[in-house]
Amino acid sequence: MKSAANHTLPRVARESLAKLGEDIAVARKKRRISTVSMAERAFISRGTLYKLERGDPSVSMGMYATVLAILGLAEGLGNVADRRDDTLGLDVEEDRLPRRIAYSRRRKRP
Repeated sequence: MKSAANHTLPRVARESLAKLGEDIAVARKKRRISTVSMAERAFISRGTLYKLERGDPSVSMGMYATVLAILGLAEGLGNVADRRDDTLGLDVEEDRLPRRIAYSRRRKRP
């Protein structure tokens, strides 16, 4: 049974989660870690690990982060939405700059 998250998730997000899950599965296999061992290390069930490796959006972000940490791949997680790389946000911010700055004739009192 699919959760409501599957129906409302934008396609690009679904595809990104699916890729993440695939990459996690490949990384686990490269390290020769069984599903039983990975599930035990992450304190999750094998069913949850199965969902995670398929990019299921009902799996919590914390579980993804835990599994990535076990695999030694969590260091990039904090940079996923780095504000310094948010070109759209920076463009919107720049568009909101005032066209001109009025000179204030008011003098500040000491």
